[in-house]
Amino acid sequence: MQHLLERIKAGTLWDFHGGIHPPENKHQSSLTPVVDAGLPPQLIIPVRQHAGPAGELLVQVGDKVQKGQPLTRFDKGRIVPVHASTSGTITAIEQHTVAHPSGLDDLCIILTPDGEDAWGERKPQPDYWNLERGELLERIQQAGIAGLGGAVFPTHSKLDGRGQLTEILIVNGLECEPYITTDDRLMQEYADEIMDGIRVLKHLLKPKLTLIGVEDNKPAAISALTRHATDADVLVKSVPTKYPSGGAKQTIELLTGRQVAKGGRAVDMGIMVLNVATVFAIKRAIIDGEPLIERIVTLTGDAFKKPGNAWVRLGTPVRWLLQRFELQPEADQRVIMGGPMMGFTLPHAMVPVVKATNCLLSPTRAELPPPGPEQACIRCSACADACPATLLPQELYWYSRVKEYDKAEKLNLFDCIECGACAWVCPSEIPLVQYYKIAKDDIREARAEAEKAERAKQRFEAKQARFERDKAAREARHAEAAAQRRQAMTAAGGEDPVAAALARLKAKQEATATETPVDNAAMAAAREARKQEALARRAAKAADEAAAPSAEPAAEVDPKKAAIAAALARAKAKKAAQATGDGAVSEPDGNAAPAPLTEPAAEADPKKAAIAAALARAKAKKAAQAAGDGAVSETESRTAPAPSVTEAEPAAEVDPKKAAIAAAIARAKAKRLPRPPVTVR
Repeated sequence: MQHLLERIKAGTLWDFHGGIHPPENKHQSSLTPVVDAGLPPQLIIPVRQHAGPAGELLVQVGDKVQKGQPLTRFDKGRIVPVHASTSGTITAIEQHTVAHPSGLDDLCIILTPDGEDAWGERKPQPDYWNLERGELLERIQQAGIAGLGGAVFPTHSKLDGRGQLTEILIVNGLECEPYITTDDRLMQEYADEIMDGIRVLKHLLKPKLTLIGVEDNKPAAISALTRHATDADVLVKSVPTKYPSGGAKQTIELLTGRQVAKGGRAVDMGIMVLNVATVFAIKRAIIDGEPLIERIVTLTGDAFKKPGNAWVRLGTPVRWLLQRFELQPEADQRVIMGGPMMGFTLPHAMVPVVKATNCLLSPTRAELPPPGPEQACIRCSACADACPATLLPQELYWYSRVKEYDKAEKLNLFDCIECGACAWVCPSEIPLVQYYKIAKDDIREARAEAEKAERAKQRFEAKQARFERDKAAREARHAEAAAQRRQAMTAAGGEDPVAAALARLKAKQEATATETPVDNAAMAAAREARKQEALARRAAKAADEAAAPSAEPAAEVDPKKAAIAAALARAKAKKAAQATGDGAVSEPDGNAAPAPLTEPAAEADPKKAAIAAALARAKAKKAAQAAGDGAVSETESRTAPAPSVTEAEPAAEVDPKKAAIAAAIARAKAKRLPRPPVTVR
C-alpha cells in the first residue's frame, strides 16, 4: 500500500477497460450560478428515499411541523429518516406516484407550507473532533443522508465499513454523464464547505490519503478545489473525460490502478468512495446541524427557456419546477429524471423530487431522438468493447432474454453497473440494459421467495422441536409425579391406585378371553331363518292383496263355518307346538311366535275351509316330525312340498282360483308355526 501511495502522489494515473465518449451537452446549465427554486404550494415527501426499508411514521394528518423536523423514525440497520422540507401542516398521508422507473405508487406525506419556513431544533457541532465515532455515525443517520451520486445507499452504513480500516478516501467529482452539472456547480461555489466535509470524514475514517477526482472538462471546479485543498494529505486529481468514469469501481481503477474483485466491495480493499454532494451533506449535518432536506438539481434540455441548476426542496413536484423554469413543451414532451444514459422517463409531471434526483432533462425530438425499433443482433462485439466492467453483454442479453438466469449469473450479471454504454454503441438499437434490469429483478424476487420459504421452514421446525420438548417435559413431570405418589403410598402402607386399576383391567381381560365363545354360526342361522320367515309373510300378504278382487261376495260366506275352520287350524298349530316339548327355547330374539292368521270372512266357504284345514294339518304334522327327529333342517321344512289338494276333497268339487288362494293362506299359517329350538353351544 505504501508503494501505491507514493505512485499516486507522484501523479500516476491509470485507465479502465471500455468506455465511450457521447456528446457532453454540459454548457447549457454549467455556465450560470445555482439559484433557489423557491417554495412550492405543496410538498410530496415519500417516506422511503434510500436503498433500504422505510422508517415508522412520526406524524399524523393535521400535525404542525417545523423545517427540518423528522417525519419518520430511524432505526438500526439501513433505515434513515425523511424530514420536513419547510414548516407547515401535514394534510394527507397517502399513496402517490414516486420517482421510479416502474411508475408505481408508494406511501407519501403531503405537506402544505405555511410560508414562514421556520426551522425546528438544530444541533450544530463545529467542534466535531470531540465526538466519538459512534456518535458521528448516528448524527449522519439522523440527518437522513444517503449516497447522492444516484445509488442512495445509507451513508452511515457505508462509513461503518464492517470495521475495516480505510487507507484511501476518494471524493468522487467525476460527473461523467452528459447534461448533468450539479457536482460541477457545487464544487465551483461550495469548495470550502466540501473541504470541511472532507475533514469530518478524515476524523471519522483516519485515511492515509484523500483523493478528489475531477474530470478535465471541469477546469473551474478543479481550480476552486485546489485553492481550498490546503491539507498535505488531500490531493485534487484531474482525469481524462470518458464515460462512465464516475462509476465507483471505475473511479478506483482510474485513481489507484486497483480493481475491485467480482462480487467484492471497495471497503474490503481499504478504499472508501463518496460522492462530492454526499460529502457536502455530511458537512451540513455535522457542523451546521441541518438534515438533508434539499439538493442541487440540473434543469436542462432545449425545451427549457432558462436551463440551469437550482436548490430544490425534497418533495417539490416536478410540474411546479417545469413551470418555474419556463419549460416550452412540444407535442408528447418527454421529461427524463437523470441523464440520457442512466435516467428514466417520468410517467407524469406530478412526481416529487427525491434524494436521488440530480437532473430533470427535457430534450426536444431533434436534440435527443427516441430510440428506433429493436433489430436482430449482428454479433459485432461493439458492446463488449465498450463495457467498462469487462463483461460479455451479448451473452448476457441472450440468457436474460430466454430467462436462463443461472447462466447469466455465472457471467457476473450483477457486476453490471447499468451505465448504458453497451446500448449506446449497439447498431441494432437493442435496449440491453433493460433486459439486464429485468433479469436482476427476477433473480432478486426468486431469492426473496426462497428466503421467505426457508424462514417459514425454520419456524416450522423450531415449532415442532418446541412441541417435542414440551411433550418430553410433560412426560417427565408425569413420571416424576407417579414415582412420588408410589413412594408416598408405599411409605403409608397403602396400595398404588393406578397400579391396582391396571391389575383389575388386566384380570378382566384375561377372564373375558377364557369365556366360552358364542356360537356365531348358530346365531347367523337363526337370523337367516327370521329373514326367510319375514320374506314369506310379505309374499303371502302380497298374494292375499292380489286375490282380493276375485273373492266371492260377503253374502256367500257362512260366518259360523269360517270360525270353525279357523278354530281347527289354531288347534292343530297349538298341538304341533306342544309336540316340540315343554323345555323348548323360544325364538332367539326373545319374541313369541305370532298367532296364525285368520282367514278373511269374504273367502270363507265350507269346501274351501275343509281344504284349508287339511293343508294346515299336513303342515303341522310335518313340523312335528321335524321337531321330533332333530334331523330335518329348518330350510328343508320350509321347502318341503305341500300335500296335494286331492288329499282333502275331490278335484271336481274345487274351484282352481279359490283353491290357490286357500293354499297360499295355509302356507302362510304353516310358516308361522313355532320352529325347533336353537341350541347355543
